Amino acid sequence: MDLRLPEDLLALFEAERPNTARPNTARPNTARPNTGRSDTGRSDTGDRRLRTPVDSTPPPTAPTPALLDDVAAWGPTPTPAGVFHLTPVHLDRDLPLLCRWMNDPSVAEFWELAGPQNVTEDHLRPQLTGDGRSVPCLGVLDGTPMSYWEIYRADLDPLARHYAARPHDTGIHLLVGAVTDRGRGLGSTLLRAVADLVLDKRPACARVVAEPDLRNIPSVTAFLSAGFRFSAEVDLPAKRAALMIRDRSLRDLL
Repeated sequence: MDLRLPEDLLALFEAERPNTARPNTARPNTARPNTGRSDTGRSDTGDRRLRTPVDSTPPPTAPTPALLDDVAAWGPTPTPAGVFHLTPVHLDRDLPLLCRWMNDPSVAEFWELAGPQNVTEDHLRPQLTGDGRSVPCLGVLDGTPMSYWEIYRADLDPLARHYAARPHDTGIHLLVGAVTDRGRGLGSTLLRAVADLVLDKRPACARVVAEPDLRNIPSVTAFLSAGFRFSAEVDLPAKRAALMIRDRSLRDLL
């Protein structure tokens, strides 16, 4: 027996049904494009990474340390250059120093954060008030702040759209602040130390990654000297990059 309702009756029911469609609540993507250019000369002033889309509304609670296994608690580590310590940035304490570094012409050329302090602050604050997937740090060598680092979850970053990311991949970026600390191999020493520190303090992380500009031969060389291997060329929005990887399984061989 055919129990289907007539088509005209179904149409009448449909016309009288209230509109219950949920409104589109998707938030627009407000992430600014990465316009940073990479250093083509010095190897130890770093490459600016892709900008992470960040909600401009501060979260109701402080960032959780869980995503990066509490960088603040990693502590000091010995290096051939001295005792090195990653210390999470505090704006009130560190902003003037970081702003001064960002206004160094050799840094400003590719980080593009030169200008008054609010320019640097606008770069730092989304990381400091975010969910903890990126932690900006001062690098302190024998008690002296001398570098700026970003330790971030590469698998949760826009970078993950451009390579075969694995869970807990951790990215690093380095900026050596003082001119006297550049060009003498210190960048390689610290890159190796920090990459090993990541692997020691993050048991779930099997790889540390970086993406310097492919044209920046000294920078790529510094990563190679620090135990990273060249994995691939990747096209990022602002540059063609060398994907550099330091594997846990190869750390004692490279």
